[in-house]
Amino acid sequence: MELLCVSLLLQMVLMSTAARGPPRVSERVAHRQSVRLGRTMKLPCPVEGDPPPLIMWTKDNRNIHSGWTRFRVLQHALRIKEVETEDAGTYICKATNGFGSVNVNYTLIIIDDSSSRGGAGAANGDSEHAPELAGKLVRPRFTQPSKMRKRVIARPVGSSVRLKCTASGYPRPDIVWLKDSRPLADEDGGAAGEEGKKKRWTLSLKNLTPEHSGKYTCHVSNRAGEINATYKVEVIQRTNSKPILTGTHPVNTTVDYGGTTSFQCKVRSDVKPVIQWLKRVEPGDENKFNSTIEVGDHRFVVLPTGEVWSRPDGSYLNKLLITRAKEEDAGMYICLGANTMGYSFRSAYLTVLPDLKPQNNAVPTATSPSLPWPVIIGIPAGVAFILGTALLWFCQSKRTCSSSSTSSSALPAPQRLPAANRDRVCPAAPSQPASGDKDCLSYEDYIAHKQLLLAQGGAGLAPKVYPKIYTDIHTHTHSHVDGKVHQHQHIHYQC
Repeated sequence: MELLCVSLLLQMVLMSTAARGPPRVSERVAHRQSVRLGRTMKLPCPVEGDPPPLIMWTKDNRNIHSGWTRFRVLQHALRIKEVETEDAGTYICKATNGFGSVNVNYTLIIIDDSSSRGGAGAANGDSEHAPELAGKLVRPRFTQPSKMRKRVIARPVGSSVRLKCTASGYPRPDIVWLKDSRPLADEDGGAAGEEGKKKRWTLSLKNLTPEHSGKYTCHVSNRAGEINATYKVEVIQRTNSKPILTGTHPVNTTVDYGGTTSFQCKVRSDVKPVIQWLKRVEPGDENKFNSTIEVGDHRFVVLPTGEVWSRPDGSYLNKLLITRAKEEDAGMYICLGANTMGYSFRSAYLTVLPDLKPQNNAVPTATSPSLPWPVIIGIPAGVAFILGTALLWFCQSKRTCSSSSTSSSALPAPQRLPAANRDRVCPAAPSQPASGDKDCLSYEDYIAHKQLLLAQGGAGLAPKVYPKIYTDIHTHTHSHVDGKVHQHQHIHYQC
């Protein structure tokens, strides 16, 4: 039975070990996806593995991060809100763990209904079918109003800005960009020309100068109507100042032992800053690291830093990822943002919860006794048995000596031993009964006593020597017809 249990346990361990491996795709997916302009798209990433993999999404070989405001990386999918024509491209979901990685590829196609209907109308001739289409005209409308809420935009010199006015309608509406109520030249904003018609819904202003400041208006119209949207752009002269850490990050974080967590740092700077993460070295742990730097009264180790992402609001973002957290990962972390004018920093603490597995394994050993219970019970029982045996032997010896003395005192006076010899037969001294063979009469005493008996009337008896003599001695006297008296003595012994 025990052998069967051991074999089953071994099989379970082997099965659990065999399950660990690189991530794998759990279900089939359609690698070609399409969505209509302005809708919300969700690209699944059905991967699984042991240990659970980390998921990272890319678009056209660019990492998708939190700076992409319309994009959100879910646990097993990527969600894109209010898709634009620029969102078309190649998307890759990459899942990685300690055993390997796997990719899930997608090609996303954006369908613009207004463009297709407008193209069909242009091909057939609008004037020819104008009466038929009179009842089907659709007034222009903005398809991405959430991207147009911020109408006042401030940017530093040398940065860039994108103004969106994506709209739809039937026939396909036309768009005209104005700056301060005057038509914007192509070379000023790049609204057309090399940007192409697909980009005209977005006005891109690059390498901003103070001359770019002003009000920008998009005028969208077709035969059914028109709509307008105005942005105010303010170009700020660069100030030579050190970076500023914005928001509340990094914040104190707690993670389970072996879990994954991250710190993030958002820095505002006129130029792209250098963002570096540091971890404080606890006193006595300096030898664990190859190199440390001294800041004030503490020493820090420089941690590897990932990519610094540029956000649309002109700030910069960086994240520090901590995987398989251990006790030594706990401590104080610092985000340091620096440029040529100085630096700023902010600290946060990481707490790693203790590992519960060693404590669970240690519970049986802590509560179990140091010796097995049969030994604890057997030792006192053995001692009690030895003491009882010794006491029984001692009482038996005392009883034997007492019976010998009684039989000796019951003999007639001529047959009794002298007082001195009688005392020696069963001495009262406590040292005699301690002999290991239970002798109450020693060998020398027996010889002396035998000679005394021979002198009293047993001259014809030959002396006999018996070892291990006991004290049970009694005398018999016989009278014969011829007047002779024959006396002999019985001595019980054991060879």
